[in-house]
Amino acid sequence: MADNEFVAVINDTDPANGGRSYSLKISGSNYNQFLGKKIGDVVDGIFVGEGESTLSGYKLQICGGSDKTGTPMRSDLAGGSRKAVLVSASTGFKGHKLVNKKGNRYRYKEDGLRKRRNFRGNTITNDTRQLNLKVVEAGNKSLDDILGKKDDSEASED
Repeated sequence: MADNEFVAVINDTDPANGGRSYSLKISGSNYNQFLGKKIGDVVDGIFVGEGESTLSGYKLQICGGSDKTGTPMRSDLAGGSRKAVLVSASTGFKGHKLVNKKGNRYRYKEDGLRKRRNFRGNTITNDTRQLNLKVVEAGNKSLDDILGKKDDSEASED
C-alpha cells in the first residue's frame, strides 16, 4: 500500500440499500484535502473516488478511522498522535472478561472493568490509513449505481 493513500469506507445511510458499505481509495491531490480534517467534519464527495466513480453531489461526514497499525481514532482526543487512555466499555474496548470454565468460554461484564488502550486523536494525519465516512446528503445517482457496477465486474473476473 502506498504511503500517500487512504482507504475510504463509505456507509450508505439509505434504508432502501440496507446500510451497504463501499470501499474506495483516496490518493493524489484528493489525499491532501483530508489532511487536518477532524472526526465530525463534512467533506464534499468530489474528493472521494476517481473518474466515473467520483461522488459529485454527495456530502460525507467523517465518522472515524484507523492508522497504519490498526489503532482506532477517537473523537474525544485532540490532535493526531497516539495516546494511551484508561477506558471503560466504549470505543475501542468491549469491557468484558473472557473466562474458561469446563471447556467453554464465558464472557463476564464486571462493573468497573477498565483498561489502558492506545488510541489516535481525532485529526487526520499522514499516519491515518482508513477513513470511515457516512452519507449526509445524497447526490442525483445512488451509490449502488455509481459504485455497485464496479463490484459486479470485479466478481465476474475472478
